[in-house]
Amino acid sequence: MLKQSIQSIALAALVVMLAPLAADVVAPGKYASAQAAEEESQRPAKTRRIPTMSERTYKKLSEVQLSIDAKNYQGAISILNDMVNDKGLNGNERGQIHNMFAYAYFSMENYDRAIYHYEQVVAQGEDIPEGLEVGTIYSLAQLYFVTDKYQKALDYMRLWLSKATNPGPEPHIFMGQVYYQMKDWPNAIVQIEKGIEIARERGTAVKENWWQLLRYLYFERENWPKVLEILEILVRDFPKREYWIQLAGVYGQEGMEKKQLYAMEAAHAGKFLTTESDIVSYAGLLMQEEVPYRAAKYLAKGIKDGIVKDTSKNLQSLGQAWQVAQEVDEAIPVLEKAASKSDDGDIYARLAQLYLEKDDYGRCVTAADGALRKGGLKKVQNTYIVRGMCLYNDDKLNSARDAFAEGGRLARAARDSSNERICMQWVTYIDREKLRREQIAKSI
Repeated sequence: MLKQSIQSIALAALVVMLAPLAADVVAPGKYASAQAAEEESQRPAKTRRIPTMSERTYKKLSEVQLSIDAKNYQGAISILNDMVNDKGLNGNERGQIHNMFAYAYFSMENYDRAIYHYEQVVAQGEDIPEGLEVGTIYSLAQLYFVTDKYQKALDYMRLWLSKATNPGPEPHIFMGQVYYQMKDWPNAIVQIEKGIEIARERGTAVKENWWQLLRYLYFERENWPKVLEILEILVRDFPKREYWIQLAGVYGQEGMEKKQLYAMEAAHAGKFLTTESDIVSYAGLLMQEEVPYRAAKYLAKGIKDGIVKDTSKNLQSLGQAWQVAQEVDEAIPVLEKAASKSDDGDIYARLAQLYLEKDDYGRCVTAADGALRKGGLKKVQNTYIVRGMCLYNDDKLNSARDAFAEGGRLARAARDSSNERICMQWVTYIDREKLRREQIAKSI
């Protein structure tokens, strides 16, 4: 579960990257975003002596606008090229011409040319309306981001902030995303948290992808308390499967087993546990917290519904859950199926033990033989001991003695003194029992 949650957090970075940001860059002549418009509306009016636009320039720009509206961008650029070479233009007229240039190139996704013309707009200084200047600066910051010129994007956003009054959260979120692309996690965190702080102060919504990016940044710095804090916010405000699974995974990593189980319980209640790994992980946590019956019921339902595959491993987990819950009759058929699919004899060895407990000695011996045949057992001598006990209880003393003798030999070779002693005691006991029976037979 932890591995999956970490992978999910890492992959979440792809969600919060701002591609394609170009769609957020607004047409020249307008503000670069609703945020820029809001800031400008709050700015005290400044007195700028803007040069008047001539009627001739106005008419030409109207023609340009018609071409742009018709998506005839090349036509618009052709008219603008004729206009821009007029040496009699004032700063305001040049600013408006370059503004239309930028829009045409932006619409054609030629961002480098759009940037060039935007910068020509800003270069007109006090000759253009302040709103046009501020909006253009915001657009330049975004366009430099789109073209991977991150330092220039930061420079223009700082310039915009220096001209803005009471800026909202978006510029800081934008700068955080730029720092993220630069892999400057500390500064990215500062900016994202600043944006979230401003949003909360204003009583506006904190967006999900802001939390996503902040979570990823803290994950990269391995600040797990902060990762948990953010995940707890995400499951509360944006409840989704991935957040619950990640929350449970990080709880587990940090040794908070109870909270890990509670997170999975909440995810289960919210019907977010929809994959095989979800169900298997949840069942495993229930087993860990000594709730085997619930684990077995939930895992059995997952297999019945086709969500959990009936692999040897999953069936073994189910069989163990039934066994620990003391539902032996439920455990045996599941473990038999698991054993038939397993590559080693461990599950057959477990079955042999169950059959011994149920006094089903014939099946016990068959299961023990299956375990020995498949091999891969950690302690082969244990299986020989169980086999010997079943044979003894089935009144097959000679075969039982052979099993204990072989178990003792293997235990001795493995330096397993405890099991060696048990096997030798059984051999001695069987020899005495055989002798006792012979004596009784002779006396009759």
